[in-house]
Amino acid sequence: MLAAQILAVIIFVTMFVLIVMDKIERHYVTLGCGLLTLIGVFGIMMRSLDAIMETLNIKTIFTSHFWYTAGSAEESTSGINWATIIFIAGMMVMVEGMAKAGFFRWLCMLLAKLVKYKPTPLFIAFMVMSSVLAMFIDSITVILFLAAVTIELAKLMKFNPVPMILSEIFCANLGGSATMCGDPPNIIIGTSLNYSFVDFVTNTGLIALVSLIVIVIYYLIVFRKELVTQDGEEIDIASMPAPKDAITNKKDFIISSIIFACAVIMLVTHAQTGLTVAFIGAVIAIVTLVTAGKYALELLKKVDYKTLLFFVGLFMVVGGLEQTGILEIIAGFIGDISKGNLKLMVAIIIWISAIASALVDNIPFSATMVPIVKSLAAGNPAMQATLAWALSMGTDIGGSATPIGASANVVGTSVAAKNGYTIGWGKYCKSAIPATIIVVLISTLIIFVRYC
Repeated sequence: MLAAQILAVIIFVTMFVLIVMDKIERHYVTLGCGLLTLIGVFGIMMRSLDAIMETLNIKTIFTSHFWYTAGSAEESTSGINWATIIFIAGMMVMVEGMAKAGFFRWLCMLLAKLVKYKPTPLFIAFMVMSSVLAMFIDSITVILFLAAVTIELAKLMKFNPVPMILSEIFCANLGGSATMCGDPPNIIIGTSLNYSFVDFVTNTGLIALVSLIVIVIYYLIVFRKELVTQDGEEIDIASMPAPKDAITNKKDFIISSIIFACAVIMLVTHAQTGLTVAFIGAVIAIVTLVTAGKYALELLKKVDYKTLLFFVGLFMVVGGLEQTGILEIIAGFIGDISKGNLKLMVAIIIWISAIASALVDNIPFSATMVPIVKSLAAGNPAMQATLAWALSMGTDIGGSATPIGASANVVGTSVAAKNGYTIGWGKYCKSAIPATIIVVLISTLIIFVRYC
């Protein structure tokens, strides 16, 4: 097993370095490293067909709980998370359908008009909107939606959309930490430890609110020089098109708006209805394609398949860390050195979770950490809750630090790249890492004062 663990770590580090170097398209990198994990780690080192099948995770797609949970825990988080893949694909189809109907152009023109075509007020509004929407809707959907709007606005108002997209991504992850349905790790924590929507709002929600105020100020300072139109030119308001002119087809616009509203309702209520995100994504995609009629093939061609393949490869490599027990070793380390000190436990959990989630997908990491939280609390409900909020904030916010730390980051940077605005690791991390440290510090302080 030691040789398998070493190889799994080497493959992960190699993948990480190649992605940072950005010399090879990242979906080729993750898929290549994923295949090496399946063949080298599971096939040659472990000689385990079970490990390969568990990581590929295909059989879960054909189980009823993958589509409908009936109040039970979320779908399996081991190996490739097909629910995430299907959900993202479905949202991509929906977004393309809405874009074709002129929905995003209409919305961006309406928002621009309301703030009188001034980038700074729009910058603030989008950060707050991103955070609030992500409390109730998956952050992936929020970023798909807002990134498209931002790029439309950038073209019309002639400003650089990258600062806005970066701030939106961070605020979406921050908002997602406030509720149980806002981010996948919270769903895992809530269902495993029996916490409700209200439990999260009154605990992590307070931390997220305080952090949002600080982060809005932070990003305004960081990007103050970039929040201007190109060459400092003034926007001629009279020359800007009316929002209603952006609607290409009223019927398609109404249909796409209804589909989007249904998606929002299903996502907000999926914990109560038992409908999984995979089911919601598939239904939304099917309905969008059916209503698109002869344009269905055109919408399918516009889906960002490179991003979907990137996720598939990434999940396979992380599966190598799961199957060889690397994540369990990291989690067990926390229990060994804390020795019953609650403050030390909180500090270790929140910071280790933040650092690990910046490098490894936070979904499997949070699933690995939940049993550790249970054992550390040893039947003490108050202690368990305190550690749960630390785990939630660490995994949710830590994922914001790097372009691959959370699904919203990957989707947001991919949407930008697809439209000609490449966001490299240097550009992303320069603003995101300090923001992450700030929020983790705030979270640690509030948890210490309120619970310890």
